[in-house]
Amino acid sequence: MAKEIELGLELTGEDALTFHRYNKKPYDTRDGRELIKEAVRLSKKASETIHL
Repeated sequence: MAKEIELGLELTGEDALTFHRYNKKPYDTRDGRELIKEAVRLSKKASETIHL
C-alpha cells in the first residue's frame, strides 16, 4: 500500500524570520495588488463565458 504524502513547510534562517514577520504584520505590494486585480478580471471574464 502506498504511503500517504505529508505536506509541510520548513523554513530556516532569514526565510523563517521573514515568514514570521509577515505573518505577524501582513503587507501588500503594488505588484500584489495588480495581480489580484488581474485575477478578479479573469474570473469575471470566465464566469461570463460559462452558461449553466
